[in-house]
Amino acid sequence: MFVDYYELLEISPNANSETIERIFRYFAMRYHPDNRDTGDESRFSEIIDAHNTLKDPVKRAQYDIEYRQHLNIRRELSEEASNAKGIERDAVIQAKVLSLLYVKRRQDVNNPGIGDTELERMADCPREHLEFHLWYLKAKGWIGRIENGTFAITVEGIDRTHTEHRRDPTTRLLDHTS
Repeated sequence: MFVDYYELLEISPNANSETIERIFRYFAMRYHPDNRDTGDESRFSEIIDAHNTLKDPVKRAQYDIEYRQHLNIRRELSEEASNAKGIERDAVIQAKVLSLLYVKRRQDVNNPGIGDTELERMADCPREHLEFHLWYLKAKGWIGRIENGTFAITVEGIDRTHTEHRRDPTTRLLDHTS
């Protein structure tokens, strides 16, 4: 797991070696395990790791490559979180998976499962994206794995599907006006 040493030391990625040393000494005294008031062995160890990496020019250069990659990931995450269309698309995929599993259960109540690969193809969703949706739908209790390892809709999932696909109240089965 990536640790942001700049954030940990509360310094800029542009900080010079003198600043790194000064801040390190401050935090080292503050979190040293011998400090009765603010000592924290775990935090102290993290401070040491950050200092040892950032004080060495070669290690810092290698770390800065990782740091920039991490910043790119965070930026992409922020951009995707700002895009409401992604959440809408996810809701559509989840509804589609539920609908597929609903129809499969209705067609063959004794063999209601659909495998991962088939769901991926039918939902037109790559496996790495589908995993999120399957996790969510399982956590909600709307789908589950059955004995043969495939996914099937649960009773709760059927109820959810009914809620989402209510009939338009203006639709009539028989038109008595004629």
